[in-house]
Amino acid sequence: MTVFVDTSALYALVSATDRRHADARSTFSDLLAEESLTTHNYVEVETISLVHARHGPRPVARVREILEVIEIIWVDEDIHTTALDRLASGRRGGPSLVDLVSFEVMERDGIEDAFAFDEHFADAGFRPIGD
Repeated sequence: MTVFVDTSALYALVSATDRRHADARSTFSDLLAEESLTTHNYVEVETISLVHARHGPRPVARVREILEVIEIIWVDEDIHTTALDRLASGRRGGPSLVDLVSFEVMERDGIEDAFAFDEHFADAGFRPIGD
């Protein structure tokens, strides 16, 4: 089984001050032992930007180490455009562009489970792991 990894989980893994840090570490360890993990390059950019802004450059190296064991899917123009269309037709306060790209990737690849602490994944019909 393949599990999608979201920014919310990656950030919690790296940030010792995140309230879900311990849960994220435990869940990640379990997933590494049993599952195939994937994400996309927009999540990579979002996570690195967030970690850098909140914690500085040093923890970015930890994000890069974690991403080495996760398959990175590069977002193509079709996925990007479809997600933008969904964003433009959505509601204020709904999922972000990165989340919508995630949903497109997950739907395209038949991925039902997400290592995520973001309620938008459950709202979109995916099974959050780690919540």
